[in-house]
Amino acid sequence: MARGLLIAAPSSDSGKTVLTLALLRAFANRGDAVSSFKVGPDYIDPAFHSAATGRPCRNLDLWAMRKETFGATARDVVAQSDLVIGEGVMGLFDGNLEGEGSTADVAAALKLPVVLVLDVKGQGASVAALVKGFRDHRADVDLAGVILNRVGRDNHRTILDRALEGLVPVLGHVPRDAGLALPERHLGLVQASERLDLEQFLDQAGSIVARSVDLDALARLARKPGLDRMEQNSPALAPLGQRIALARDTAFAFAYPSLLDGWRRVGAELLPFSPLNDEGPDASADAVYLPGGYPELHAARLAANDRFLEGLRAATARDAVVFGECGGFMVLGERLIDAEGESHAMANLLPVATSFSAPRLHLGYRRFTQTRETFLGPANAAFRGHEFHYARLVRQRGTPLFHASDASGCYFGPAGAVVGRVAGSFLHVIDREPA
Repeated sequence: MARGLLIAAPSSDSGKTVLTLALLRAFANRGDAVSSFKVGPDYIDPAFHSAATGRPCRNLDLWAMRKETFGATARDVVAQSDLVIGEGVMGLFDGNLEGEGSTADVAAALKLPVVLVLDVKGQGASVAALVKGFRDHRADVDLAGVILNRVGRDNHRTILDRALEGLVPVLGHVPRDAGLALPERHLGLVQASERLDLEQFLDQAGSIVARSVDLDALARLARKPGLDRMEQNSPALAPLGQRIALARDTAFAFAYPSLLDGWRRVGAELLPFSPLNDEGPDASADAVYLPGGYPELHAARLAANDRFLEGLRAATARDAVVFGECGGFMVLGERLIDAEGESHAMANLLPVATSFSAPRLHLGYRRFTQTRETFLGPANAAFRGHEFHYARLVRQRGTPLFHASDASGCYFGPAGAVVGRVAGSFLHVIDREPA
């Protein structure tokens, strides 16, 4: 069985994503069989992980996943390689409003050691108090070492090492380097598929970190994960159909692999197509899945792609299921208003209109139940997932698809829309509600 460890940080923007990618590429470049996982709901970082290792990256989420889904997904990750490196989310102990689902919870559940990435720019001996607090905060979390990020000149390194002496092993000193930066946009990093220089960046970052981190010492810290025997896992969602047309390009990239894997595992066939290239869903498909992504950045192009839009309408005419999440939901509506305020006609299959002008953040875990029986299940079928978008509804009529609440159970109100066998919402499904 593979050995693993978890890269975490005191907070977001500490550099853990770039350092995780650099470590993955550094180990891969020296010939190690390395795979990865990402804690929490995230579509963008796992695509970078996969590019760095050449192996699929999976999300692990203790709040949104049933125990069976979490265990089965962890087993899939472990089976791929000899070394597994996980990347945490936000700060080590940050979860939902009740603190559930944190990186620390995942480390404890899998009995994996934690390596803390510390952004030490503007910090000296005070780093010792920070490390001691994180080391001692939870007895079931093993802080096995630290990597110091954005280290200055030799004097800065000396101050840091002296302050940390005897507390935890210092595994590396990563310098401030413009080569360790990734461009961002409103939902996170610019997608891996959009970076023409991605291989060059990963190799450069891997080389910097290979010179700055003791890779052998880091690998020696890794342990076999604690994986309890799990019952057979069923898909998060029953397959939408037997032959599912899957929108797949830079405008529709936000589909969780564990969801798609579950469909394949029970015999569904996935038929990818590219709306951006004006491809319609396969005419033999009995279901169409439009995942989230960035349709708001390509609204004019999508509105002009008649084969794509007519293909969606033809699917509904033959009574195929059509399901859209977030960006896919926006495209199923009547119109989409872009950041400049220009309105673009969409598929007109759901009585909603959405806008990316005057953007406002919607972010967080969600519980949601169906308002009526649909292809997703019976009335009151319950799911867990998340919401992360800046677009907003400017018009909605008809029957909502879900009733939604936050992770603590605070009611948010109705969400999405359903008309016949067409449905969608801004919510991303991760799993069914645990029994």
